[in-house]
Amino acid sequence: MKNVRPLLFFVSLLLIVGLACRFGADTPPPQTERPIETREPTIAPEPTEEPTELPTLELTELPTEVPFMLDYFTEEFDQDPGELWLSRISGPGADAHASSVKTEFSDSRMRIELPERDLYFYYFYLGNTYENVRIDLRADNRGVNTNNVSLICRVGDDGWYEWSVGSGGDWILYARTDKYNLMAKGGTTYLKQGKEVNEYGLECKDNTIRMFINGQEIKQSPFTDKKYGLRDGAVAFNISSLHVTPVVVEVDWFKVSEAE
Repeated sequence: MKNVRPLLFFVSLLLIVGLACRFGADTPPPQTERPIETREPTIAPEPTEEPTELPTLELTELPTEVPFMLDYFTEEFDQDPGELWLSRISGPGADAHASSVKTEFSDSRMRIELPERDLYFYYFYLGNTYENVRIDLRADNRGVNTNNVSLICRVGDDGWYEWSVGSGGDWILYARTDKYNLMAKGGTTYLKQGKEVNEYGLECKDNTIRMFINGQEIKQSPFTDKKYGLRDGAVAFNISSLHVTPVVVEVDWFKVSEAE
């Protein structure tokens, strides 16, 4: 297991730069018609907001010793999972409204409330690093039907891969370096819209990325990265508010498993 201290510090620094370039920053409201697998989704306009600064992580916040953790597990959020998980809030609305974000662990769920616009809530698991891994998340939308859910792998010194799924069915796959680099985009009808429960899956294996919604591999998956070559790192998920609030999402579980 690698030392997580440099990784924690890097995550904080990386989130400072370029967050206004994220998929949700200027994404228009979802269309009234469900997207179909074969259509070309509308490309979000380039954002105009300046990057939002995030306070850097103080190294004194880190545990002096990292407890032993299993390589693969399912976190069911029966309680706060503890010090190996790191939350960070960024986005254009973070400077003014980061303190409005609420998280609660109850009824075996992690409830995330984003009452203001343009808030990006990241939750990193830093107890281990992975090269080839699959991550899955089950989320229940309890707020407006305008939000993003993201899965993230290989969080390391060079960046990370992030697959961001809009509540209308549009999705974008990024390589996050010093900015968000678009690798692929599309739309899916596998996502259930409204106050529904959905399962998201992301597999990072060698230079291939596979994406799943509710057990179905989406169109344009698998995707082969021939440019960025991010090798290994931590895993994470993200819940974001866009231009309609409040966003309320309850995460039932987050699963880390071996890539097939």
